[in-house]
Amino acid sequence: MGTLSDKWADDQIVLGGWASVPDPLVAETIARTGFDFVCVDTQHGWVDYSDSVPMLQGILYGGSTPIVRVPWNEPGIIGKSLDAGAEAVIVPMVNSIDDAVAALTAGRYAPDGSRSFGPTAQRPRIAGDLVSWARQSTTVIPMIETVDAVEKIDEILGVGGIEAIYVGPADLSVTLGLPAGNNDGDAAFDDALAEIVAGCRRNGVVPGIHASGALTARRVEQGFRLITVSGDIVALRRSMSEELAEAKGAAAPESADGPY
Repeated sequence: MGTLSDKWADDQIVLGGWASVPDPLVAETIARTGFDFVCVDTQHGWVDYSDSVPMLQGILYGGSTPIVRVPWNEPGIIGKSLDAGAEAVIVPMVNSIDDAVAALTAGRYAPDGSRSFGPTAQRPRIAGDLVSWARQSTTVIPMIETVDAVEKIDEILGVGGIEAIYVGPADLSVTLGLPAGNNDGDAAFDDALAEIVAGCRRNGVVPGIHASGALTARRVEQGFRLITVSGDIVALRRSMSEELAEAKGAAAPESADGPY
């Protein structure tokens, strides 16, 4: 399967699904669709830690890389999510050097960080030295999702060890004074995405973003290489709406352009 780092080293575009429903079968089903990764959303999804452990198992069983978006930049939940089996954590609202250092420190073992050793759920899966494996195979992905973060992009990405970042378009749009969501065509939104990608290129960091199937080609063209293309709730809503419209002999409604 290879790690996300392996795929980026091969210059691959990494495509993912989003899991907000606290159910391991749903997570496994998303994984079996063929996504490179599946992210368990413990920030805005209704997934508790105890839900996330079997969901991560389901994602692994389904053949995809399991990652977690943690609720906040807090060391306890970052380490706990990695212990549960996440191979990457997405950390919200990283707006400064201090925020970036805190996230990276929480996700790394000494001497590079302060993560406590105790990966109970991972032990049966990993042969050999778990610390060495973690150093090579786990990734902390800060979210760049505010105007403040965009203005400090080079400062933040200059922190050693950031391999990838992840854009939250809704929060970015809100801080730009725009409606929450994707605002392609608005100069402020387009310029912010362009500056994020340019900053990533200057600093050798992989740019990632929350998107949709319809937006993926545009995001690839813009330079993003880590892209969420769908989520369980939006896919369910879209499929059910289309089936109901077909049953009524009506036109299918327009689908949302994001994975929420």
